Amino acid sequence: MTHTTSPQNPSTSEEKIIDVQSELVTMARSHQENLGPITDISPEDWEYNPETIINYYRGKPLQVLGRLINIAFPFASFMVTNWWHSLWGTSKKHQKKQAEKLRKILTKLGPAYIKIGQALSTRPDLVSPAYLDELTRLQDQLPPFSNDIAYQFIEEELGAKPEEVYAQISPNPIAAASLGQVYRGRLKTGEEVAIKVQRPDLVRRITLDIYIMRSIASWVKENVKRIRSDLVAITDELAARIFEEMNYMKEGENASKFKDLYGHLEEIYVPKIYWEYTGRRVLTMEWIEGTKLTDIQKIQAQGIDATHLVEVGVQCSLRQLLEHGFFHADPHPGNLLAMEDGRLAYLDFGMMSNIKPYQRYGLIEAVVHLVNRDFEGLAQDYVNLDFLTPETDLEPIIPALAEVFNNALGASVAELNFKKITDEMSAMMYEFPFRVPAYYALIIRSMVTLEGIAINIDPEFKVLSKAYPYVAKRLLTDKSDQLQASLRDLLFKDGSFRWNRLENLLRNAKDSPDYDFDRVMNQGMEYLLSERGKFIRERLANEIVNYLDQVGQKTWFNISSSVRKVVGWDSPQAPRVNSNGNGSLNGQSMEHLQNIITILQETDGYDPLKLVPIITKILQNSETQKLGQQIAGGLAQKATARLIRNLLLDDSNHNNSNNGNGKRDQLSLPVAAMK
Repeated sequence: MTHTTSPQNPSTSEEKIIDVQSELVTMARSHQENLGPITDISPEDWEYNPETIINYYRGKPLQVLGRLINIAFPFASFMVTNWWHSLWGTSKKHQKKQAEKLRKILTKLGPAYIKIGQALSTRPDLVSPAYLDELTRLQDQLPPFSNDIAYQFIEEELGAKPEEVYAQISPNPIAAASLGQVYRGRLKTGEEVAIKVQRPDLVRRITLDIYIMRSIASWVKENVKRIRSDLVAITDELAARIFEEMNYMKEGENASKFKDLYGHLEEIYVPKIYWEYTGRRVLTMEWIEGTKLTDIQKIQAQGIDATHLVEVGVQCSLRQLLEHGFFHADPHPGNLLAMEDGRLAYLDFGMMSNIKPYQRYGLIEAVVHLVNRDFEGLAQDYVNLDFLTPETDLEPIIPALAEVFNNALGASVAELNFKKITDEMSAMMYEFPFRVPAYYALIIRSMVTLEGIAINIDPEFKVLSKAYPYVAKRLLTDKSDQLQASLRDLLFKDGSFRWNRLENLLRNAKDSPDYDFDRVMNQGMEYLLSERGKFIRERLANEIVNYLDQVGQKTWFNISSSVRKVVGWDSPQAPRVNSNGNGSLNGQSMEHLQNIITILQETDGYDPLKLVPIITKILQNSETQKLGQQIAGGLAQKATARLIRNLLLDDSNHNNSNNGNGKRDQLSLPVAAMK
């Protein structure tokens, strides 16, 4: 159940401060439905509405002025110091110290500004690289508040005193963050639980700070044209996420959805939410006994492979980002626990985000363009993914992308250091008109955090080396037209099939968890024989024609050479066959093909007997028959062209090779051996 409060009779529980939530919700609903004040407040009603906040605080100028003064003085001191260093040319020397000072200012100003700093730490389009690193160190922890207030909130939200709800509750909070604090307890039914209680006066403090920030952002947007990003939209995005975090009912919904999507994974655990003991300001969830991933010695003492657990986290993150699009945006060490049975437990579902399908596919396409070193395509990806506007001149950006990635791509994408690349990208994005979308900023924060945890365990850990197998699997198995086009771009270049790329994809994909060999084979054949696979069939036919023609030439040459030696017609001037032929399936490609067969044989689920129905299906398919006709026709066309060409050459040799006695020096090379 949830506590309801009438705006005419506000609650005095939050230290006799007006229940801002009730008033704001009532105003929002009245604004949206043109109704009078409503006293029934449900969790769904408590959503961020900037107009409601603006209308509320316009009538409270003294509150706004008092808070503005508290904010203005530390920031004014910070800006004056920056100006002084700039005046004397010492800005670079003192940059780190100033960044540290900013971090301390944000921490002192409270929850809203801590969240702002954390959000800015992922926004290279707004913050210079020197400040990004310091902002990532912002700690989301504050001193705990009074137990009396916490217990009062439990009673208001759940309708009963804590001792009536819980069989046991810890005398002091075991953790305190910027938005709330956590107690350990036990239900009457015996289950151990974590009880999260929101800080007092939080709604008023957050909404007041948002009102001030949004007002400043609006003024800057109108008057400072040098600022490229839409600061108002960024403020609204941040505020919406903070509002979601303040509503523990929403966090409970996030946890339940996360459990539905990923809780079935063998090595992932998501705690249960106890809805009957959860409200807007109180959340009761299953207690998880585990060890932080940063406590390596303790994890290893339990016989758990810490590096493997991070790999599990990377794989789960990839599913979140690229499969379902619903992802945990705050996977810091405190929210990832190694359980005694070796599973990885996720905690704290207040900060979640969604990625739309076109964005998910766009990220995979960007990886393909990166592998191909197609920086023009990569620049266009940034437009498609909303980093750049369609009107942006990409000409100066393409060489900048090439400079960032070319050196890093010396070995392979899998060897890239994710943090190093994002740092270099941050510097580039600060120079060009990039606008980092909120979803991408959260992705970067998530992946950099995971790599940071992993590097503490294994300095050689590369998050992308663990991610690429999943990307390879998606390229090989996803039926979407967008990813099938990406697969085609990856495997073909200038009409030539790149067997080495296919080998690399299969080698990586087979190491991906839940890689289904049967599914890959069936989908591969289905795609190859479909209308969408026509492009590949045509080029595959050319590859086969070139290969068979090459083999035919080489075989005939060997036979004819043997015959010439037997009858004494061998000539040191006899032309040789180029072993590479006209096709791309040369000796090196044959080696890749043999490697591919070996990889398939080593893949889990491989069974030669399973190939029989697939081969039967291929042979019976009408497209296969057309493919055979195309190959036969191609071979005939090559043979005919060669025959005509060599007849002319043979006739020329006949006229030019007679000596004075009317005899030919040597018989010409048989036509099948000529190209």
